[in-house]
Order: sequence, then structure tokens, then C-alpha cells
Amino acid sequence: MINRLVKKVVFCLAMVGLSGAVSADVDKKDPYKMIKTVADITFTRFANEQSEIRKEPNLLKNIVREELMPYVNYQYAAYKVIGSNFKKTKKADRAKFVPAFRDYLITSYAQVFTLYNNQKVEFAPAKNFSKERVVSVDTSVIEPGRAPINISFRVRKHKKTGEWKAYDMVAEGISLLDSKQAELSSLIRQKGLPHVTAMLKEKSAKNIVFK
Repeated sequence: MINRLVKKVVFCLAMVGLSGAVSADVDKKDPYKMIKTVADITFTRFANEQSEIRKEPNLLKNIVREELMPYVNYQYAAYKVIGSNFKKTKKADRAKFVPAFRDYLITSYAQVFTLYNNQKVEFAPAKNFSKERVVSVDTSVIEPGRAPINISFRVRKHKKTGEWKAYDMVAEGISLLDSKQAELSSLIRQKGLPHVTAMLKEKSAKNIVFK
């Protein structure tokens, strides 16, 4: 079953995405603008292709892969999930784990996109990030009759290129990356990275279903 945390994160992305006009230009040098623009492009495409998606739900995977994942540092996230097991794993096994983890994220997000229900989002003001390597883009999800859900997107700057990519999302103080690390690290330790890689490939191959 998909984690409730992931659902909150994707709802936040969806709300941001449908809040403005599409722009083909993504400013990778500004983490705040990047998050807003990427979500906008992703979910406007989702809205425009809704009839096709209803016929073939797996098209959601294509949208996530093409529009969202280029701005997610999934390799960094995958290595963080391996965590303390890193030195005990082989380079070749890590090279296979990274794309498997990426596809697992794609399928997870795509499935949650089927649950979107027009919530509203508010962004906290952007902060000065000129001297920062990691920033949190803070948002609040607003639904009538419910307390706001606070979600932050952690974005990391590449040393050489100066470009930013998201690597983690925190919902109500709970890190998506930490939760995945807790879920998978013991399996990596007990059964090995190749076993976990095969498990993620199996999960990633599942069809997207509207429930």
C-alpha cells in the first residue's frame, strides 16, 4: 500500500501544478521557482491528457518520467536510502539499484496521482539562498474543514553546475526519504542490495489503477 506520506506530498505537487500557467522554461538556478514551474508543467499535462489517462492509466508513468524526474536527484536519494550499508555494497550492485529506485518512485507517484482532488496550496515566501547548499521550499495544503498540511520540498544545489534538484519531501515533519530508508535499509542489510533491487523492479512493473 502506498504510504500516506507520499499521498500528501503528491497532493501538494498537484495543487501547485494546477495553480498557474505552463512555462517551458525551468529555472534550475532558483529552487523556489523550479519547484513551482515543474509542478505546473507536470500537472497541466496531467489535466490535458485526462481522457487518454482514463483509458490507459500507465500514461501517468510517462508524465512523471518525462516532466518530473529530470528535476529529482534520485541517485542522491537512492544512496541515502542505502545509508550505512553503502560500504558493504558493491559498485555494480549500486549501479543497478539507482535506476530501480528511480522507477519505483515513478510508479509510486503515478499511482498517487489518481487520488488528486483539487486541493489548494499556499507557498511560504522565498528566502535568500545565495549562500545555501540545501533549502526547504515550504508549502501548506488547504482543505475546507481540515487543519492545513505542512509540506516542505528539500532541494540540493550541485557543486559544479550550480543547478538545484529536489531529493526529499517532508510532510508534517516526516521525511519521505527517511521513511524509505527505514523501510529498505534493514532489507538491504539482511538480504543484500540485489534482492532489494529485484523487489523494487517488481513493484515498479505494476500497472497504475484508478480505484
